[in-house]
Amino acid sequence: MVTLIRGAEIFAPEPLGVRDILVEGERIAFIGQLDPAAVAELPGAVVIDATGLTATPGLIDPHVHITGGGGEGGYATRTPEISVTDIIRAGVTTVVGCLGTDSVTRSHGGLLAKARGLEEEGITTFVYTGSYQLPARTITGSVVDDIVLIDKVIGAGEIAISERRSFQPTIEALADIVSQCHVGGLLSGKAGVTHFHVGAHESRLGPLHRLLDDYPIAPPAVYATHITRDDELLVDAVALAAKGAFVDMTAGASTVESVRRYVELGGDLDHLTLSSDANGSLPRFDAHGRLIELQVADQSTLYEQVWACVESSGLDLHQVLAFVTANTADALKLFRKGRLAAGKDADLLLVDEDRTIRHGFALGRQTIGDGHLRIRGTFDSPSARPETGRSR
Repeated sequence: MVTLIRGAEIFAPEPLGVRDILVEGERIAFIGQLDPAAVAELPGAVVIDATGLTATPGLIDPHVHITGGGGEGGYATRTPEISVTDIIRAGVTTVVGCLGTDSVTRSHGGLLAKARGLEEEGITTFVYTGSYQLPARTITGSVVDDIVLIDKVIGAGEIAISERRSFQPTIEALADIVSQCHVGGLLSGKAGVTHFHVGAHESRLGPLHRLLDDYPIAPPAVYATHITRDDELLVDAVALAAKGAFVDMTAGASTVESVRRYVELGGDLDHLTLSSDANGSLPRFDAHGRLIELQVADQSTLYEQVWACVESSGLDLHQVLAFVTANTADALKLFRKGRLAAGKDADLLLVDEDRTIRHGFALGRQTIGDGHLRIRGTFDSPSARPETGRSR
């Protein structure tokens, strides 16, 4: 399959100007200016006129509850699995699946099967072994073995710290799992990252600072999420990123304000990512730890907040795009993802002036065409035509 995309303004995520993109199979073969003679030598190629459209890498979402999450309010509050159509229409082409509070009724076998199913349906998937608790529940019985022996496992997470739902691990236990992940990553050529769920307790990121200060831990092996619960936590995250760790904001109503504050504090923009927490629960507890409200995170929020940041955060488009493309690829060592360049995976979006995805590709396969989904989940209704990504 050969696709020629003509005349798009490319943000790779850095701005490249108006150029053509040639896709062959699953990879980008060429980015530049093709003369008409060269185009004529591509018989059978699908040609897309992208004049007036902006080309970006497909989004990478490093934190998705692909098998659902929740359960903090009892069995009826377990959230549903995600659909590939929800992922695609939000401009996401790569997801990392994780378990959360519940690793009893949600299993790593189910997580791995769901990831493989989503990949069969058209996107790229990876997973974390482990969950909130330590010692970590795994597939093989070992964090190192999971990372080395199972292709989709790239690290462990989300390990909970600084909140009531955490299993209150010691610093030694945290150092142990980060070290296991790191060694597993070395042996397999993967990220070997440990992804930390951070709560609102006053200890905040203190345990992770102690890891980096008191143990021979490589800073990029530490990846903290949910860093926008309050201003003190955000300040702490800026300090953690300054040490070389990666930090992640969960997209939501306060994302623009949080990004502005991160910049104001001098935060390292190269070590910041955004994620959706899609299909995870968003619980709210009272002072006594009783659940008083529960919502479900939506995959589309990530796309909406990217463009909200472009419009209102004070950052340029290429800087914001990096939070969901290049930076995430660097944090997870996904070397063929997150950038538009020859040899990279052909994961890309073509967006119009209204921020609507007109065309989308995942591994060279067209997922969105003329604003409509080209592929759907196995059990989705054939007549359903969900709206594709649009900023609101």
